Amino acid sequence: MSDEPLLEPTVVPFVAPDRAPQVQLAKPPRVLAVANQKGGVGKTTTAINLGTALAAIGEEVLIIDLDPQGNASTGLGIDRRNRQHSTYDVLIGEATLRDSIVPTAVPRLHLAPSTLDLSGLELEIGQARDRAFRLRNALAPLSTVAASQAKFTYVLVDCPPSLNLLTINAMAAANAILVPLQCEFFALEGLSQLLKTVEQVRAQLNPDLTIHGVVLTMYDARNNLSGQVVADVREFMGRKVYDTIIPRNVRVSEAPSYGKPVLVYDLKCSGSEAYLRLATEIIQREKELLAS
Repeated sequence: MSDEPLLEPTVVPFVAPDRAPQVQLAKPPRVLAVANQKGGVGKTTTAINLGTALAAIGEEVLIIDLDPQGNASTGLGIDRRNRQHSTYDVLIGEATLRDSIVPTAVPRLHLAPSTLDLSGLELEIGQARDRAFRLRNALAPLSTVAASQAKFTYVLVDCPPSLNLLTINAMAAANAILVPLQCEFFALEGLSQLLKTVEQVRAQLNPDLTIHGVVLTMYDARNNLSGQVVADVREFMGRKVYDTIIPRNVRVSEAPSYGKPVLVYDLKCSGSEAYLRLATEIIQREKELLAS
């Protein structure tokens, strides 16, 4: 990420059209960026299944797919032909975020899908003064809702596996970052790099950004290395590491090929149970943050 200072965001005001339906102010949703520059650590799997688990316990959830590969969109069963508007259209200013949102098969879970067009976004808006704040500006109108619209309580942003302009947009818009971390040898090395980027974003773009927590993924109890990684990460990050650990589970791996979250594909498997525990733990942390 460039050290070039970026100007303060210009939030586009919501302008109600003539004869607009009655609108009301809503509490802004909590925005969590699911981020790690390493690929294959379980970002998309976590976004999909955590979103489903939060919806299952009564939250209104929006998943924003910011990965050009569109795996979160595919994993929730949204066919490419049904992506009339995408997050690319939102970030270049050709559609509102509400325009892009589609319902999923999971009650209370919605999605803003992505397309491959996102891969060229940096070339298109890289010189724009508000380039790092496009997502923040797009999220602002969610606080004004019509009676027929969902009042989202959580927004999960599925970031690409790199520290590019898309990830920076997510961090600039987020209240906090949720970091999936695979139980593998180089886990801490990647985490250190991510934390440096978070500090840069906090200094230049979003002073309120925090690390919500680190979720350890793909844990294999039969592997001594997994246990060592858990111990090392807990020593390094302390209470920032969630108690819940996501196990390596074949049902979690199978579910996306059916266009379903694992909680829909097999509610009784160990992966589903872990994501439900994680959702409960996140809600508890949110309550503690509000109380402090």
